[in-house]
Amino acid sequence: MTDQIVIDQDVTGQDLTVEVWSDVACPWCYIGKTRFQAALDRFENKDRVKVIWRSYQLAPETPVGEGRTELEALVEMKGMAPDQVRQMFSSVANTAAEVGLDLDFDTAIAANTFDAHRLLHLAGDKQADLLEALFKAHFSDGKVIDDREELVRIAVSVGLDADTVRAQLASDAAADAVREDLSMARQFQVSGVPFFVANRAIAVSGAQPEEVFLQLLTQASESA
Repeated sequence: MTDQIVIDQDVTGQDLTVEVWSDVACPWCYIGKTRFQAALDRFENKDRVKVIWRSYQLAPETPVGEGRTELEALVEMKGMAPDQVRQMFSSVANTAAEVGLDLDFDTAIAANTFDAHRLLHLAGDKQADLLEALFKAHFSDGKVIDDREELVRIAVSVGLDADTVRAQLASDAAADAVREDLSMARQFQVSGVPFFVANRAIAVSGAQPEEVFLQLLTQASESA
């Protein structure tokens, strides 16, 4: 269930590098991250794997600070009836619950995720922890993740310095890095997320079952 892709750029420094394009406001990315982590925990060469989380925006046009609910945003974006969106949310929440995630779409606030992605680029070895905290803040705790002070609080919760993060968000720090990720996504013809690429050679799209991610890791390791 994995696809062979050809990508010219090289990623070095580890035996196996997995790059993941995802968006903080994407429930399937949250589910995919959880399933991938479960597969990685089972992978016998886990210590050889470097995971890089890359930026993607499903709704880059979302106004910062608008404060609409995810329900209102999707009704407008997809032209669906509210009851249809609620049914969709319920289905996703049930799938998430199967991997231990509690998604509360009733309180989820639509947000522009550009600053959150900037912060992820600036998080260093706290990147994965910060991504997990951002997912939980958005989908479980009803936090407004395009509010910079909220982003500071989330960053502090994973051990980052408040003053440093506040100054970074007030500047253009890592904006070019986010744009580079978005450009690479277009180059690689990524049309949906999550999107997993191992060693710039083998790709898997979507929140696949744990066994598919284990297969991805195994195939990439064998061909490294």
